[in-house]
Amino acid sequence: MGQQHGPRHTEHTHPQHATHSHSDVDTSTQTITADESDNASTKEDANGRPASAETAVRRPKEPSAQLLARLGTTLTPELLVQALTHRSFSHEHPGAPNYERLEFLGDAVLELISTETLYRLHPDMNEGQLAKMRAQAVSEAALSEIARDKLQVGPFILLGNGEAETGGAQKSSILCDIVESLIGATFIEHGIDEARKVVHRLIDDTLVEVSHEGPALDWKTSLTVKAHGMGLADPEYRMAVDGPEYAQVFTARAVLPDSDEVLGTGTGTSKRKAQLAAAAVAWKALDARLHR
Repeated sequence: MGQQHGPRHTEHTHPQHATHSHSDVDTSTQTITADESDNASTKEDANGRPASAETAVRRPKEPSAQLLARLGTTLTPELLVQALTHRSFSHEHPGAPNYERLEFLGDAVLELISTETLYRLHPDMNEGQLAKMRAQAVSEAALSEIARDKLQVGPFILLGNGEAETGGAQKSSILCDIVESLIGATFIEHGIDEARKVVHRLIDDTLVEVSHEGPALDWKTSLTVKAHGMGLADPEYRMAVDGPEYAQVFTARAVLPDSDEVLGTGTGTSKRKAQLAAAAVAWKALDARLHR
């Protein structure tokens, strides 16, 4: 459960920032500071975590209290920095821990709490229906939207120069990871009860939404069912791909084959993700048409 840590001391001093122990962190004064220097490095404490809440990266200055308020909890500066550190930053700053272990833990915590919630909310649904709803609620698309809209976490993410230059702070895969790492950090800091509060704060709206949109099915299946119910043929997916091999972007168009009508278009980092995105748009288009 919650792991207690002894006092930590930063290696940097700055008149605007104070160093706090685990027991007296004041989130209203903690900041993740962006520095124009490209050569700054991250110090570590004896536990292998960043020893400073002031991590130099090329990012706008913004109080971490804003992020923690959106998250609905408190985290020590060291743990917060780790939860926001992408492996590309660690690669350029050897020894700086990244978020991947916290993400691994947070993924499990998120799955447990979302499963528990769906189980209680839908006593009439079977295992297959619940599993499909959970898959939608904790998908990359759903979590990245939470990261963008609810947490607005992009400016806080610590990225290597190359990843930052290619828009890493807005990549759905990274944003999804960050949500899970922050959940994992909350579990480490406070235990399962606080983690449960944070998860509910973040995903309860999504759990309600997936109960009504594409009911208990993935979007492709939902679209097929919707089309059949309206007397339409099975939609087809027509694909295009752009970008270099190491960063391909797939575009899918959900099309009615009889008329070549495009019902929806979606993009993603894989063929399946693009098709799911297109199917979601198409399902909503048909649903709106049905209820005119």
